Amino acid sequence: MKIRVNDEVMVVSGTDRGKKGKVHRSFPQEGRIQVEGVNVRKRHMKARGNIKQAGIVEFEAPIPVSKVMLICTKCHELTRVGYGILEDNKKARVCKKCHEVID
Repeated sequence: MKIRVNDEVMVVSGTDRGKKGKVHRSFPQEGRIQVEGVNVRKRHMKARGNIKQAGIVEFEAPIPVSKVMLICTKCHELTRVGYGILEDNKKARVCKKCHEVID
C-alpha cells in the first residue's frame, strides 16, 4: 500500500467526501485504512466488568484505500504516489505533482 500510518489524507468519494484526517491504522491485507474523524460509527455496548464503557460508543471504522488520496507535505495538494530511487540507492515515495520526496 502506498498510504502509511501518520499520512495526511482526504476522502475523495463516499459519504465522507471532502473530510481530511490522519491515518491511525493500516490493514494492508484487506486494503483498508482507519482515518481520524472519518467513517464514524456507533455501537451499543453492554458493560462487561470494569474495563468496558457501557452505552453508545462511537468509533472510526476502516475505509478502502481507493477512496482516499494523499495530501503532499510540500505542495499541500492531493496527489498520487510514485516511487523513485535516491542518490544513496534507497527507494522512496515521491509526489507525482511536485516530484518531491514524501517520507
